Amino acid sequence: MNTPSLRRELGFTHSTAIVVANMIGTGIFTTTGFLAGDLGRPSLVLSIWLVGAVIALAGCLCYAELGVNFPKSGGEYIFLREAWGPLWGFLSGWISFFAGFSAPIAAAALAFSEYLGYFFPTLATSTASGKAQGMLAWFSAGRWLAVGIVVLFAVINILGLKLAARFQNLLTAVKLAVLLAFLGLAFTIGHGSAGHFSQLAVRTSTHSLPAQFAVSLVFVMFAYSGWNAATYVAEEMKTPERTLPLALVTGTLTVAAFYLALNAAFLYALPLESMKGVVRIGAASASALFGTLGGGIFSAVMAVGLLSCVSAMVIVGPRVYYAMAKDGCFFRGAARLNPTSGSPSTAIVYQTVATVALILTGTFESLVYYVGFALVFFAALATAGLIRVRRRTGWKKLPAVSRFYPLAPVLFMGASAWMLCYTAILRPRESGLGLLTIVLGAGLYFWKFRRSAPSTS
Repeated sequence: MNTPSLRRELGFTHSTAIVVANMIGTGIFTTTGFLAGDLGRPSLVLSIWLVGAVIALAGCLCYAELGVNFPKSGGEYIFLREAWGPLWGFLSGWISFFAGFSAPIAAAALAFSEYLGYFFPTLATSTASGKAQGMLAWFSAGRWLAVGIVVLFAVINILGLKLAARFQNLLTAVKLAVLLAFLGLAFTIGHGSAGHFSQLAVRTSTHSLPAQFAVSLVFVMFAYSGWNAATYVAEEMKTPERTLPLALVTGTLTVAAFYLALNAAFLYALPLESMKGVVRIGAASASALFGTLGGGIFSAVMAVGLLSCVSAMVIVGPRVYYAMAKDGCFFRGAARLNPTSGSPSTAIVYQTVATVALILTGTFESLVYYVGFALVFFAALATAGLIRVRRRTGWKKLPAVSRFYPLAPVLFMGASAWMLCYTAILRPRESGLGLLTIVLGAGLYFWKFRRSAPSTS
């Protein structure tokens, strides 16, 4: 009797769409308002997105080489297991379960409700902007709409990857088409002003600019998170050796160009002072550029863009838990595949339960810092692992990495260390929660999974 396995159904288009959809979502539609108050200068707001793009591309190149040599579903779980041993592989998957996917899905679903609040104010959860208003805020209509969205996409994914990928491609295409239209119209018929690029804002942060820039970069890297998304579905690619590097690089460069252009459009639409603390920055910019009707139209479609982000992460996350469960490093049920659709249905259910819990108890801003700190830490560890495993016999080296080696891994690790140090100092609560999650994961590993964990190859 053959053991069921994931099906190789993804080509370059599907894989790139997963990367783009994972990246273009919650971060770009919500974080610039926080950056406006933290940095206070339009030049710094644009610069921080450019710096984030360079860091993401460096990480992308490292992950592409790792993925070509380990073309299995699981992403960092596989990379860290091979480079540093089964404990770190387990911890990366453990963090992925909470901070890598469940928390970002929760943040994206909450942001979706917030954007719909443009039309239906009762859906605009106060917690999306971090301002709770009593116990009722925790169980608002907006939160339950977010729960419903997550459950819907979980059901679609349980029905099969092919259906989910087609739906994902449609949502991604709609999102990109509307964003292109937004950018084209913003600078042609939009009621903006180039003078906004030179107008400063009163900073809301009391920290020095270098320190705040490092911490704010966590917000930006949250927006760029997803550059590694294709590595999680490498086992389901038809030709991963060719498709994976192309999908990662193409997706990352595409999104970087969009992010810089969109932030320029936001600044053209609104002075920095008017952006401070605004969560629905896309909707606010659209209204300023095109009036109430035009703003409403773009707000609706930007909400669809957030659905694309939810959909992509619901696809990718369960593949990590599936890979871990196959190795005996996660709860056994996560290794079960739906006999009809071939999807890791139990892993999808596990992730959905965790996401719903975070939607009902978390706040948008705290989720972003928690996610950012944990993901930057493990991405840096995986990139450091490349230096270690690159010495293996038969290792396939990517020319783009080899040409200036070790520039890419050193750049990514250095930037990550800078962000982590300042975040730990200036945001100790969220950083501490990330470290606590890691410690609890280590305890769970030694208690339950150590004996069944596989050794490195």
